[in-house]
Amino acid sequence: MRATYAEINLSHLKSNYLNIRRKVGKSKIMAVVKADAYGHGMRECVLSLMKLGDKKPEYYGVALIEEAVELRKTCNCKEPIVSFAPLLIDDLDEYYTYNIMPTICTEEHIKKLKKLNSNRKLKVHINIDTGMGRLGFHYSKALHAIRRISEIKSVEIDGIYTHFATADERNKSFAALQLDRFKYIIHILSNENINYGLAHAANSGAILDIPNSYLDMVRPGISLYGYYPSLETTESIKLKPVMSLISGISTIREMRKGETVSYGRLFKANKNLKVATIPIGYADGYFRNLTNKAFVIINGKKYPQIGRVTMDRIMINIGDADLRTGGKVILLGAEKQVKFDGWDWSKILNSIPYEVTCAVSRRVPRRYKN
Repeated sequence: MRATYAEINLSHLKSNYLNIRRKVGKSKIMAVVKADAYGHGMRECVLSLMKLGDKKPEYYGVALIEEAVELRKTCNCKEPIVSFAPLLIDDLDEYYTYNIMPTICTEEHIKKLKKLNSNRKLKVHINIDTGMGRLGFHYSKALHAIRRISEIKSVEIDGIYTHFATADERNKSFAALQLDRFKYIIHILSNENINYGLAHAANSGAILDIPNSYLDMVRPGISLYGYYPSLETTESIKLKPVMSLISGISTIREMRKGETVSYGRLFKANKNLKVATIPIGYADGYFRNLTNKAFVIINGKKYPQIGRVTMDRIMINIGDADLRTGGKVILLGAEKQVKFDGWDWSKILNSIPYEVTCAVSRRVPRRYKN
């Protein structure tokens, strides 16, 4: 059996979720489990959250209809599922069969909805672009669009939402502007007695720092999995990373002063030392750009990765340490108060923990710990 695996701590997942639940009070929660729960394993994460009884998520959010179908089939999930992907008429059967709510965000969608010929109403969520500039009806035209959609008898608006562009930044002024635009639309719809369902806007950054954005529902994503969305948010909710990336020492060899290791000879020994090889590489999600910059943890001590990261294997400078093959190696995680986590990787890669956890490939087995 391969030594490399991702350990997923479901107790940490539930702890993060319940801390978010306490923070947002009476607002409903849409747990965002897209991208295989950010690389953590959607099925197992959802099954774990479903065990929380009356505190479990009211909704789940996915990016693809395929993810929604998988949730229905493998988890027996009964809660509402919203697909953030724009409506695809070719997928109508799946929307109806699996009770999936697509996103409506274009004039073309309205035209297609008017042509629906079904006795069963299609539940939808409407995306309003208040400044993200990606998907959604522009806020200046959203009221007109929502009024027209509300008149389509074969459609039921279950919710409206927007997405913040800067909620994870220290300066919240643009997020405040987006929220004002969204709240104005909600206000007008309420005055006109148009049923818009649940209004939701708060992502992880807003949940941490913008409590007046909670509205009817919030959408935690990366915070569920134990990371703050940036280094500029507060830490107003206690979070614990859910994923650790673990392997073992495969081989140990001696390296003499002046010798080099791996492709391109990017590491040259300045003294005699020992090199351990670890069976993980960029095919597993251990980024090539970590070369000569990353560390691993063995017995509570950091050791540097050396030489170019290869597809299936990395090398570690263990100096003169008395280590043995088969010894546990933590590549992402913590041990004995020593850590090298998603933010440490991100600083090297000029990235974010979202990318780090999502990149751990499917050939890395997930082992679930309760």
